[in-house]
Amino acid sequence: MTNEVILQVKDLRTYFTVDEGLVKAVDGVSFDLHKGETLGIVGESGSGKSVTNLSIINLIPMPPGKIAGGQVLFHGKDLLTLPQAEIRQIRGNKISMIFQDPMTSLNPFLKVSTQMIETIVLHQKLDKDAAKQKAIEMLKLAGIPAPEKRIDQYPHQFSGGMRQRVMIAMSLSCNPEILIADEPTSALDVTIQAQILEIMQELTKRLGTAVILITHSLGVVAGMCDTLCVMYAGRIVERGPTDVIFENPKHPYTQGLIRSVPRLDMENSQRLYSIQGQPPNVIDLPDCCPFYPRCEKAMDICKKKYPTTANFEQGRAVSCWLYSGAKDE
Repeated sequence: MTNEVILQVKDLRTYFTVDEGLVKAVDGVSFDLHKGETLGIVGESGSGKSVTNLSIINLIPMPPGKIAGGQVLFHGKDLLTLPQAEIRQIRGNKISMIFQDPMTSLNPFLKVSTQMIETIVLHQKLDKDAAKQKAIEMLKLAGIPAPEKRIDQYPHQFSGGMRQRVMIAMSLSCNPEILIADEPTSALDVTIQAQILEIMQELTKRLGTAVILITHSLGVVAGMCDTLCVMYAGRIVERGPTDVIFENPKHPYTQGLIRSVPRLDMENSQRLYSIQGQPPNVIDLPDCCPFYPRCEKAMDICKKKYPTTANFEQGRAVSCWLYSGAKDE
């Protein structure tokens, strides 16, 4: 990781209009991504992780969605204001994405070769023969045996783990500066998960690619990420170096997530911890701390307005009234 910032997300807001009201799926998200850095985004389902990253590469369906505010600066260019033709040149080329489900990410009617070669020809300006050789090389790097043969097969001839390897190979085939991985192992068993993460880590390190990793697994974050963002109800509630947050989590939600992870040093009779309650309904959410109904440390002010962000050493930031100088009212 270097000090060079290649992506700046500033006060990003993505809303969806539904019959019941306004869904503020992403409501003021900000973070920086450095060259070669792996940044993890964790949180429960519905916290806004995937929508944040779909917004970055302009893949929000409009309507019902709308990017209501903010900036996404990639080398100083705001991706949210670029013409579609220009954003298509960046998407898949400079910024690539691995989607959540390997079973549905590939077109079942097209051979793997067709799908990989199209991307390489479009962005790398190679002829089809050179593009096919590049695709075979990437499949080999991704750990697919006999890539010269398997590249001409259909997706249904691959297992789930092998399809995810194909997706990794495809997403890295244009040497992107940023790879967004949206829960890349969620549909795979534990053994294959470890293999996929190891391959992804090895390839991105070799290519010098920065990674935004969306995941539910704190174990994955601990092993792969330099920086961690914890999301809840469309906002980042805690941000900082991964090892520092694991050692001393400050936000009650982060503390709850870490306490929920099973530990090898726990006694068999000890009950697993779980955060009480359910994530909030984000439709027309009031301007208060959305975590207060589930928080063991909630104060009266938490029910009245959203906390300001408190900054700490080592680049840490926490949005919680416990650290914002507020007293119980």
